[in-house]
Amino acid sequence: MQRFENETDEAMVRLAQEGNEEAVDYLLTKYKPLVLKLSRARFLAGGEKEDLIQEGMIGLYKAVRDYNTDTGARFSTFAALCIDRQMLHAIEASLREKNQPLNNSVSLTDEEWELAGEVPSLSPESIVVGQTAFSERIARLRESLSPMENSVLDLYLDGHGYKEIARILRKEPKAIDNAFQRIRKKSRL
Repeated sequence: MQRFENETDEAMVRLAQEGNEEAVDYLLTKYKPLVLKLSRARFLAGGEKEDLIQEGMIGLYKAVRDYNTDTGARFSTFAALCIDRQMLHAIEASLREKNQPLNNSVSLTDEEWELAGEVPSLSPESIVVGQTAFSERIARLRESLSPMENSVLDLYLDGHGYKEIARILRKEPKAIDNAFQRIRKKSRL
């Protein structure tokens, strides 16, 4: 791959588009730090950081595939745009309503899993005791939450989505995502 170091990105893209796999590998390796940099500023609901990096690499591959040298734009500019769009597309897809059950689920304790398996045989007294325990757990959770986190939780429990909560609280959607992550983390303690 060192033989490509003196070539321009645009020349490398032409080689890649002509089927030169070494040129593709060279460009993917060269621009991976850009993918990593752009992924740091993003959050993929229900996913790992590696998932977002993978989406960025797909965007980079698409940039290599679709770049048109006749436009006069630099490949690096086009690549950054394609990487960013691919990541944003993945983030938007993860926030769709159909993914909300996965993104907003909370892990159950072993005791709660056992209780879940026994639901059909629970007596009314057991249900009341379980509801009381759940209410106490929520109350303890609320004590550990900041005022903003409590507001986010209240709005979410009222049926509002991320974007709507962000609008109501006059915050960026990323701030709401961060609050949800802190709430989930605190609920596991």
